[in-house]
Amino acid sequence: MNREVTLPLIVDDRGTLQVAAADVSKLLRTVGGRWVRLVEGGESGLDEDTVAELAIELAKLADRIDVACIAHSSGGAT
Repeated sequence: MNREVTLPLIVDDRGTLQVAAADVSKLLRTVGGRWVRLVEGGESGLDEDTVAELAIELAKLADRIDVACIAHSSGGAT
């Protein structure tokens, strides 16, 4: 599964950022972690392997957002 995801920034008409990237990456990790905890708690109807893969992919996306922000703030490019 090597699909690239483009995540546009949410800005207003003046170019002011409305959603902080740190909040987005935290949300992605929180959602993945919550799914994993539901499976660990025996929630029926959730496939353990699928949930694990989804949580991993959300964490990878969060990592890419963080790396892109670090590169941007340091003047580098990814």
